[in-house]
Formats: sequence, C-alpha cells, structure tokens
Amino acid sequence: MSLRCRHCQLLGVLLAVLFHPSTANSSEVADPTVMIVMLIRNKEPFLPYTLTQLGELDYPKERLTLWLRSDHNEDATPRIVNRWLEEFSHLYHDVDAAVDTTSPRLRSDETGPTHHSDSRYAAVIEMKEEALLKARELKVDFVWFLDADVLLYDKAILRTLIKMEKPLVAPMLVSTERFSNFWAGMDDSFYYRRTERYSDIYEREEKGCFDVPMIHSCVLVDLREHLTKSLTFVKEKLQSPVGPSLDDVITFAISAQQTLLAMHVCNQEEYGQVPVPLEESDDLILDWVNLAEMKVKALTIVPHLPVTDALEPFLPPPLEKSTLGFDHIYIISLERRQARRKRATTLFNELGIDADIINAFDGRKLNESYMLRHNITMLSGYRDPILKRPLTYGEVGCFLSHHSIWTDIVRNDYRRAIVFEDDAHPPLDFERKLTEAVDELDRLHPDWDLLYLYRETHFLKDGEDTSEPVQGSERLMRPGYSYSGMAYALSWSGALKLVREKPLQKMVPVDELLPIMYGQHPNKHWNRQFSGSGSMKAFAIHPRILEPYVYRRAGAITDTDGSEVVKLWENELEEQSCSADPALQEACQ
Repeated sequence: MSLRCRHCQLLGVLLAVLFHPSTANSSEVADPTVMIVMLIRNKEPFLPYTLTQLGELDYPKERLTLWLRSDHNEDATPRIVNRWLEEFSHLYHDVDAAVDTTSPRLRSDETGPTHHSDSRYAAVIEMKEEALLKARELKVDFVWFLDADVLLYDKAILRTLIKMEKPLVAPMLVSTERFSNFWAGMDDSFYYRRTERYSDIYEREEKGCFDVPMIHSCVLVDLREHLTKSLTFVKEKLQSPVGPSLDDVITFAISAQQTLLAMHVCNQEEYGQVPVPLEESDDLILDWVNLAEMKVKALTIVPHLPVTDALEPFLPPPLEKSTLGFDHIYIISLERRQARRKRATTLFNELGIDADIINAFDGRKLNESYMLRHNITMLSGYRDPILKRPLTYGEVGCFLSHHSIWTDIVRNDYRRAIVFEDDAHPPLDFERKLTEAVDELDRLHPDWDLLYLYRETHFLKDGEDTSEPVQGSERLMRPGYSYSGMAYALSWSGALKLVREKPLQKMVPVDELLPIMYGQHPNKHWNRQFSGSGSMKAFAIHPRILEPYVYRRAGAITDTDGSEVVKLWENELEEQSCSADPALQEACQ
C-alpha cells in the first residue's frame, strides 16, 4: 500500500472518530471523578436527610467514590449508615466504608460525646489525611470533604462547585446564629479574627466567590491542580510547621496558604446550612433542636426536605398537633400552587400546628359575569394608591378567600381563629411567642377583635407610622396604618364586624379593609363608605413573630399583583373624573 493511501486511511479513521455520534457531542464528555469523604459520629438526627441528599445528587454515581468512616457512636448512627449502604452502595463506582459498631461510646480522654479532646482531633486528622492520600492514589479528579450534618438545597451543588473552577472552594452555608463554614479573618496565631467582611459575605451584600483564609465542612478540592499535592491535615507535613498541633481545619488552611492556593467561599445562591456547633458540656439532644431549626429555616428556600424510604423508619414520630389555643386555624392556598402548598403543609406539620388548608378563590377563574352574578362591586373611587388602577382578579380572589373564612368563623361560633396565607413562615418558637402575646392581650384587652401576627410598614415614610405601645404590655402595639393580610388572628366579634359590613359590595384589598375597620386608614373618602370604620379593636404583636416565605421577600410579583385588572371596573374609573367629582378628588390623589 502506498504512503498516500495510508494517509487517506488515517484521515478516514480520524474523521470517523471526530464525527461519531458518541464523541461528536461535547456534552457527552465524561464528568470528572469525585471521591466524597464523610466522617460520621452521633449524627442520628441529620442522617436521614443528609444521606438522602447524597443519594439524590445530580451527578452520575458511576463517577463517584464514597469514603465513609464512623466510630464511637452512642446513637443510631451505625444502623442508619449501614441501612443506607445496604440499599445504595452498589450504585457507586466504589465504596470504602468502615462503620465500627464495637468501639466504646467515648475515647479515653473525652468527657462527653461533644468533647473535642486531643485524641478525637488526632483521629479526625488521621482519617482525613488517609482519605486525601487515597484520593491521590486513585487519581480521582476531585475530593469532596462533606460533613454529615450539612443540609444542601440543590441537587446540582456538586456540578455547581466544579464549574466554579477553583482549586479549593466551598458553598457558603448559613446557620441559625450567623455561624458559617468560612472565616473572613485569621490572626497571627492562625485563629479566628472578626471582620466586617464576614458580615458582607454572610449577608450576601456582595455576591460571588471570595478569597478567604478558611473554609470547612463542605470543601471541594481539585486534585488536577498540581499545587494541591502539598495540601495536608498534618502539621508535621507543612512546609513550615506552624499553628496548633491538633486542628484539622486550621492545618489544612495553613497548608493552602503555604502552597499559595487560595480558598474560596461562594455565595451567589442560598446553598444550604451548617448546624451551630455544640459546646463541650452540651447534650446530644440539642442536635435535635439544631435540626428542627434548620428544617424550618430550609423551608424558606425549598418546598420540602426529602427522606428516602429506606431511612424513614429512623425519623422520630411527628409532633402531636394542636391549634395553639385557638378554635381553628386556616391556611389560604391556591390549588394550582402545589409547591407552595406542599411547603406550607410540611412547615406546619413540622411545627405541630393543626391547620386547615382552604382552597383559595383563583383569580384566573373569575370573570365579569361572575362579578355581576354575585353582585360584587368595587368601592366607589377606589384605585390602587401606587399603580392607580382598579382591583385585579387576583385581589378579588384573595378577598373572597378571606371573606369565606370570616363567614365560616361566624357560622361555626369560633371564639377565635387564625388566618394564614400560604407564604406565612412561622419560626420554631412561634407557639411560645404567640402564647405569650395572646395571654397578655387577654389579660389587658379581652374584648379584642383583630391581632396582627405580621404587618408591613416599610412603605411608610419616617414619622408616618402612628402605632403606639399598649400600656402594661411588653409585646403588643396598637397598630397604625398597616398593609398585610398574611397572618392575623380574629375573634368571633371581629369576624362578625367584617361580615356585617357587606364588603363584597364595596370591595377593596383585604390589606386595605383591615385598617379601615380599625380606624387607621389615611384615606378619609374610603373610610366614610364603611359604617363600621373604626369599630374594630385591633392590636399587633411587636416585634412581629413570623416572616413571609422568601418569594415575597425577594420582591417577586404575587398572584394578586400580577393578575389581570377587572376591565368592568377599569371602565367605571375612566368614566369617573377626579376633577369633575370633588368627592373623589381625595381618592384619586
């Protein structure tokens, strides 16, 4: 065969490889290999969630190697880990797991399960160093040191970290007490130094990836970077052995500094949480409290925290539900907003609150014929104070939903009830704070009608909030003009006053009607059209005891604001001239 023919053959083979379906598409290039390192001790509360999130990572398991170690446990940690391994270990490229079920509850120099003694630090250092050396031996692309109590929100977190293209990177994790998995300052002795930069990063005043002196708890190391060969957890292996003798995270950070490798923490998104560390004298039971707080906080970001079927038997029994001393609790929720409903249901179950989901009137299903058929009319002269428009179908649906609850309270003779919209997010201590406030209210003003659990005043200028403290109270105020119907309590008399006003024939948003009825609405023209204006005895808990779900805090368009304007009423407004009707001039301003 001639040289020229051989060249033609080689060119044909090359073209076949380049354009073969399995290789032409760059998206099919194999994902980098990753070894995940997890040291697990006494993490029973967290493991059903953290092992589930490990199994649900959006990453091919055949590219993952697991390196797990667990010993000196006094809870169900070994049983949980072994059960998960039985169910899922075969899916991974390789699993190196050692779960010691015979080691004593404590090491010889430990005073308790949360005591970080010298021998405990030494053991952690030894295991992490062993894992790092194993990752290098296996020639994996990345090694990911992940604590067993870290809650991560996004299944794609590993891909996200890899795409950061940093040799040492961690997602910023928050906690219930401003503790995180990074330091923004380190002193000359290599210990934590408080800095303003920490708050800027933690509060996400700045967003991005930041060069910091320390990251821990969830650290991805790119072993393809040749400088990472000098990283170590062992002080004696440092290029210059400085720092504390027994501290894995500080030694690792020093080794990065000496190798001229920057550590980065990234806060572009809400990535997850890390628990507040327990003190030496703390009981392990506090981790159940830690987890409960973390789960409630997580539900401001994600609709639920999944647990795989295999680990559900290790969950504690659900809390016994109560109505918190009220006759009934309602949650208004659009049927088509299933993710939002699921989040609310999960949260209230987590808090042990017995609440009734009420299908909201959906503005998308309302029309002008419905308004005419049910004799629903807008308040004369109403227009949105900011957008200068009539009511939207979403606002009408919202009002009808609240009105149906007021009617239900009166019909069932409920002495008192709570009304939530499904974006309300009570915290873990909600019941205690509510009980304290209501006890105070019953003692001082037992004839109350309305109690705001949350009210918005951010739109008011300085000096415009006319709220006043309630004499003899530490938790209550008499509210000035407020704008919110997200969470409030009503007595039977309060609900009756609202229903008797026949507000469907002079409709305004719920948020506007409430201050009209307790006499604090600034629009006198609107007030004059309600015979019961000023009749409701209203109070507000201060400071407020819950916050809205994150979608509202982020300034997203709500189902009420973003829906279609009722054209029938828009035409009526066009026919009414502010200049021609002096009675409407105030309403039009």
